[in-house]
Order: sequence, then C-alpha cells, then structure tokens
Amino acid sequence: MDNLEKREYYSRLFDFYENLLTEKQRQYFSDYYFRDLSLAEIAGCYGVSRNAVYDQLNKTYKNLEKMERKLKLFVKYQERAKLYEQYQNTDNPELRDFIGKLRELE
Repeated sequence: MDNLEKREYYSRLFDFYENLLTEKQRQYFSDYYFRDLSLAEIAGCYGVSRNAVYDQLNKTYKNLEKMERKLKLFVKYQERAKLYEQYQNTDNPELRDFIGKLRELE
C-alpha cells in the first residue's frame, strides 16, 4: 500500500471508529492527517516527545485495524456503495427512490 492509499484507508477507518479511540489518539490522528502537522509540530503542541506521538499514531493504526477486523463497518460500507452504484440507473423509479433514501442514511 503506497502512502496515499494508506492515508486514505486510515482516514476512512477513522471516520467509522473515531468515537472508539481515546481523546489523545483522536487529537494526534486529526492533527497529523487533517491538519497536516508533522510529528514534531504535534509534539510541540502537547508538550510530549516526537517519539510519543509516533508511538500513539502506531497504536491508533493498530486499533483502527483491529476494530475493522471485528466490526467490518468499512467493508460493509464499500459493499453497499457498489450496490447503490449498480442500481442507481435503473428504470424502476421506486427502486431509484429507495436507493436514494438509503444513501441519505449513510
């Protein structure tokens, strides 16, 4: 997995499992991925070492992967998206409306 794919993958997992992480994990992850801060910048913001931030991010990756292995929310989301795309251009207006309503719930 290249760096861009890794970044997108973990960002998606974060969307699903953010509330299951610790506050520190959420902060460091958000700063690193969404605010594009370096490890040193994050460390400076929170008064910790760069290595502490690095370790915490690695724990976050492992936690996100563990949650996905158990709950499979991201995989199920991808499967639903494929089904929506498959049926979005149907000639059946009731099915199109139904797909639209399902997408709104996402």
